[in-house]
Amino acid sequence: MKHFFAYSSALLLGLVLLAAPDAEAQQFSKRKQYNSIGVSLNAMNYFGDLVPKPSFSSLRFGATRPNVGLSITRRFYPRVSGRFALAYGRISGDDDKSADASDPEARFRNNRNLNFRNDIFEASAVAIVDLFENRNNYLKRPDFVPYVFGGVAGFVHNPKGEIKAGGPTPGRFIALQPLGTEGQKLSGSENKPYSKTQFAIPFGGGVRYRINRNFDASLEIGFRKTFTDYLDDVSTNYAGVDLGTPEANYFGGGITKSTAGVFSGFNKKGGQ
Repeated sequence: MKHFFAYSSALLLGLVLLAAPDAEAQQFSKRKQYNSIGVSLNAMNYFGDLVPKPSFSSLRFGATRPNVGLSITRRFYPRVSGRFALAYGRISGDDDKSADASDPEARFRNNRNLNFRNDIFEASAVAIVDLFENRNNYLKRPDFVPYVFGGVAGFVHNPKGEIKAGGPTPGRFIALQPLGTEGQKLSGSENKPYSKTQFAIPFGGGVRYRINRNFDASLEIGFRKTFTDYLDDVSTNYAGVDLGTPEANYFGGGITKSTAGVFSGFNKKGGQ
């Protein structure tokens, strides 16, 4: 999947570089450039270790959560615009809900019984390439425009887990990063604490429709190639030892439905 994300980002960048010189050659005047402000309401989900199937295409629709954003877009060329956006959303996952205990490929994850939710605040800057050009001002923009986009983003996240019945203080959501559930805080551990500040490569496509003189409506789908494996606090192995606090030990293995072999049978990559 790393190759898929890398090739997609390179293609989008190439389109931008090809479009810009052509626009300059046609002398797209600055007086035709314009700004627009947008408000977005989105559906947000994630691909990771706590999904129905261990594959990129697997997700649980019941885990979809809203995402809201505010953006400003500047049109620079007939086909090319730049957009800066701020957004907030939540992703979540739960082995008990996503992994079928009767499925031989999923029952191990169902028994693992991990869960998380993660509030994400993101700032992004992307280049938008319209497939239909607009050489006029905003008043004469096309009624319907498909487009693609790609860029860079920085985000802050903080995965939390819910303590279920049978655990210490059931019903509470605990920040997972400080617990070091994979032994990140142990002396000599190969796992190091992960940062809650990360960056990503956003890319995707959409369509934009002109409602009237001043308003457009857009529908787009976007993906994020992240460079952390800890959006769900799951990546490598359980520590396999006492982590020092009831909460750390709970999310470090005690949450499993079967306590037999908690620190051996589940001591595999991704907790699987």
